[in-house]
Amino acid sequence: MKTDFSPVYPVYYEVFSEEQEKEFSRVFYFGKGTEVEEAKGKINGLIKKGSIEEYLVFDSGEEVRIDRIISINGKPGPAYDEYDAFALACLNCNVGAE
Repeated sequence: MKTDFSPVYPVYYEVFSEEQEKEFSRVFYFGKGTEVEEAKGKINGLIKKGSIEEYLVFDSGEEVRIDRIISINGKPGPAYDEYDAFALACLNCNVGAE
């Protein structure tokens, strides 16, 4: 399932820049659909693909779409609210409620 790229708040670019200064970063992100994946290593930079999609690039060559990042070194990322809503979805149902 491919989702359209969503612009991210400018504050995240500051976070990405700070993390790029570190020797090691761990990023959790949505891969295909709602599958949570992990990328780790040194962040080499940010690249743009197409007209608006942007990716963090790791020293391993791995690329992570920035709008799908759940957390970066424990800090909430642009997709954190989506992850949180997905994680709490069962609490919103009325199964068994009369």
